[in-house]
Amino acid sequence: MSIKINYVPQQIPQFIEGIRRAPKREAKLSEADIKLALKNALRYIPEEYHEELAPEFLNELKTMGRIYGYRFRPEGSLNGKNLEEYEGKCTEGKAFQVMIDNNLDFDIALYPYELVTYGETGQVFQNWMQYVVVKEYLKVLTQDQTLVIQSGHPVGLFKSKPDAPRVILTNGLMIGMFDNQEEWKRAAAIGVSNYGQMTAGGWMYIGPQGIVHGTYSTLLNAGRLVLGVDQNSDLAGKLFVTSGLGGMSGAQGKACEIAGGVGIIAEVDYSRIETRYTQGWVSKVAKTCEEAFDLANEYVERKEPCAIAYHGNIVDLLEYAVDNKIHIDLLSDQTSCHAVYDGGYCPQGITFEERTRLLAEDKDKFIQLVDETLIKHFEMIKELHNRGVYFFDYGNSFMKAIYDAGCMEISKNGVDEKDGFIFPSYVEDILGPQLFDYGYGPFRWVCLTGKEEDLEKTDKAAMDCIDPNRRYQDRDNWAWIRDAKKNALVVGTQARILYQDAMGRTNIALKFNDMVRKGEIGPVMLGRDHHDVSGTDSPFRETSNIKDGSNIMADMATHCFAGNCARGMSLVALHNGGGVGIGKAINGGFGMVLDGSQRADDILRSAMPWDVMSGVARRAWARNENSITTAMEYNKMTQGRNHITLPYIVDEQLIDDVTRNVKF
Repeated sequence: MSIKINYVPQQIPQFIEGIRRAPKREAKLSEADIKLALKNALRYIPEEYHEELAPEFLNELKTMGRIYGYRFRPEGSLNGKNLEEYEGKCTEGKAFQVMIDNNLDFDIALYPYELVTYGETGQVFQNWMQYVVVKEYLKVLTQDQTLVIQSGHPVGLFKSKPDAPRVILTNGLMIGMFDNQEEWKRAAAIGVSNYGQMTAGGWMYIGPQGIVHGTYSTLLNAGRLVLGVDQNSDLAGKLFVTSGLGGMSGAQGKACEIAGGVGIIAEVDYSRIETRYTQGWVSKVAKTCEEAFDLANEYVERKEPCAIAYHGNIVDLLEYAVDNKIHIDLLSDQTSCHAVYDGGYCPQGITFEERTRLLAEDKDKFIQLVDETLIKHFEMIKELHNRGVYFFDYGNSFMKAIYDAGCMEISKNGVDEKDGFIFPSYVEDILGPQLFDYGYGPFRWVCLTGKEEDLEKTDKAAMDCIDPNRRYQDRDNWAWIRDAKKNALVVGTQARILYQDAMGRTNIALKFNDMVRKGEIGPVMLGRDHHDVSGTDSPFRETSNIKDGSNIMADMATHCFAGNCARGMSLVALHNGGGVGIGKAINGGFGMVLDGSQRADDILRSAMPWDVMSGVARRAWARNENSITTAMEYNKMTQGRNHITLPYIVDEQLIDDVTRNVKF
């Protein structure tokens, strides 16, 4: 068996007009680096083609800042087809092919030709040669083998066993002294590192639906926390203002409508607005600030939900609100500030097209304009906050970007960023204490047949597994899944997201596997967003409500990854970066293929509780009150089998008394 590229397509497939293309990536390479990039790309190609392809790859590097190998991209649009339309020797091998193609669907991917799924830079693979070779490996993968992938590169197949992972993959893991944005850019340009984001390089992205439930929960609980919204009510008559309609941010309008509120979402790229409007994820489009706020006011007064896309810069929108004394209830931002100087944030005063030109032609000027706009953005938020608006950081590295632009005022301790920033992260105040500390997180599944009726059956089965009277979170989740079909959440293949706790996920997973076993539905792929209870260590986002100082540690995500490998999840991933940027997070996820087997049941019973409760355990040890309660309940339920270490609680007054006037 020889798995490699044995052919070279005669021509580069034509680029379809209207499909978004990535901007040129920064690549400050030495002559030696350029040679290395070419050698690294050509090692996928038979030697007889090197003379022909070397100039082509050099031109890609020069014009795009990366070697993508466009010649090897399949013609036309990719999409996740029915599992049985793929060639493979095991269900998992075919299932992963469904997921890869779904991540690169024109309707889903941000820059499909550059293999970017979402988040401005989150790629499925580094280049199309990797795509071709991985697909070939998945066709021959058996249940006695594991495919190992490093930053998109298939290292090879290795003998394992049926209850071991079929794929183990990592993205962008860098040695500490090199773990920064500049070193990563070089590594990506020479072809040795991939930015997997959270679920792009882990093949588990399911379109904007993948974030919409979390956004819905965030907005609803923000209303309860600061606006006096009752636990049985919604955001009717409340106005939410934010920006970004790309991948994750594309969920904001839909989530706001489902939560009953009115949202204005600023977006500079009109093609993204068109996509979300066509998909039904925004209901109205406004071309001026006045039009946007006038529309919003109509729906606020009627207490009817509405998502309004404003084509323009968020800073212009906020400046208009300040000047005209417009009331806003909830305020945030979800532009791609983890890649703030690579196109993830557009300066005020220039068009999206000018932004793209400056990125390619005058990067220093672009950086200057970005920094100026970030400071102006902060000033507008600060003024609105002083008028009573609740602003929260949406985990997109926005406040860190403001800090890096030179604004020390945003630092909580006035010295550095170690203690966070003056405005809370949405995880710190909302998602952490209200959901993560209980174990609730973004559980998701894909019906691998692509049949809508399979999704409907799984929706019903999941709803039947939830007791809406146990907690208000369960009531929210039960209502969510009840209305999921009505809310038309599917973009791409038939998939669903549903926040659940450890035992909720386990019970639903076992139910689905039983349905597959009985022939009621076809095979199902389980997964989750890496943005979860135990999946990610990130001090400015997922672990921002960890207050014992361990928010700078990456032990939890690494252990979660290792534990899922040990327990036999079908696919296990570990990435650097995620939604906040290289060096600012380590995140991991999984994919679990349900084929109806007893083997899958056994893995689920061991792996699903671990995947959640390992994170609850860390949160409990950090003295998070709700996590301690959750861990105590778990210890009682699993007595004799599992046990989570619980902390003794120190009296704060005692610590104050002991440390008073102490100097070191």
